[in-house]
Amino acid sequence: MILHFTNHAYLTNPTHLTNLISMDDLKYSVAFSQINRLGAKKIELLKNYFRNLETAWSGDYPDLIKAGLDEKIAEEIVISRKNVDPDQEMEKLQKENVSIVALGDVHYPKLLKEIHLPPFILYYKGDLNNLNEQALAVVGTRKISNYGKIITQQIVAELANQNLIIVSGLAEGVDSVAHQTAVEHKKTTVAVLGSGLARENIYPSFNRQLADRILENNGIIISEFPLSMLPLRHNFPIRNRIISGLSLGTLVVEAGESSGALITAAFALEQNREVFAIPGGINSPMSIGTNNLIKRGAKLVQSANDIFDELNLKELKQFKSAESAIPDSPEEATITKHLELEPLHINEIMKRTDLTMREVNATLTLLEIKGRIRNLGNCTYFVK
Repeated sequence: MILHFTNHAYLTNPTHLTNLISMDDLKYSVAFSQINRLGAKKIELLKNYFRNLETAWSGDYPDLIKAGLDEKIAEEIVISRKNVDPDQEMEKLQKENVSIVALGDVHYPKLLKEIHLPPFILYYKGDLNNLNEQALAVVGTRKISNYGKIITQQIVAELANQNLIIVSGLAEGVDSVAHQTAVEHKKTTVAVLGSGLARENIYPSFNRQLADRILENNGIIISEFPLSMLPLRHNFPIRNRIISGLSLGTLVVEAGESSGALITAAFALEQNREVFAIPGGINSPMSIGTNNLIKRGAKLVQSANDIFDELNLKELKQFKSAESAIPDSPEEATITKHLELEPLHINEIMKRTDLTMREVNATLTLLEIKGRIRNLGNCTYFVK
């Protein structure tokens, strides 16, 4: 059952009557989520042994063991629940305008439900109905390069404008650029956090405004962690399985050799989802991870069409073919060929093309007017 909190009232949708989650079970799912090391598998053990989660919450130590829990977890439940008031936890959600959906509810995200050990409860802000199965994870390094930023903006704009939902982790770098690009195009994007949804826990703190903009544009912010959970380091690899689990595939834009984005890609493979990667320069530290993914079988991506083709999303509109962007002059062809490889300063363009300053300036101006290249500032250009 999904609970939405508005004007300090619990509202349930009557169309949810087909689900199997009672109001009390939902409340005690929230209570159990306050206890570390409890996942969907252990919650299922409790449901199978006790009449319901309310009974399980007050179960004594021997019964928790009989339910199938190991001694350490049973002991942790007995100790930790003394400090948890289920009704107070629901009130906190109400004050923060956070909604919840439990595993087993008909509105629980379908793709996420298919993964190994999905979260037994999800906390979220936004409208869960805006999340459909045509979603793609876009992840990468926090230390994004200029090349990575340009490519992320270009690919995400193409994906989002064809109504593919962009899923990422609200981290600095590639994640932020992916979310921002979707928002700028007024498209839905989903941010999966490694902390609770309380505003003060959103990390990094400078992305709190971005989180607001995501919600303003019909996006969603999701976490499996309770409101009070801090953005602890070990939470982020755990949340990465949700990023990939909500998505048909995962696109890694830039990633160092030990980037957390590679963990998301590994989860995608484990979940039998597609993995895509943007190739990068062989001397770039931020392309080691992506280039290695490609060597191991990830789909090399040069445009959004590569992703659509691989996912077989025939119903999505295809982009303009390469023929529609045929250069109008030999100068345009020469300059575009070099700019497709990397951003270049105007002086470097002159060196590589052997064109005069007048020819380069005139051609760059025409290409800008036609919308085929972008001035990155300081006389540096790149193809759009």
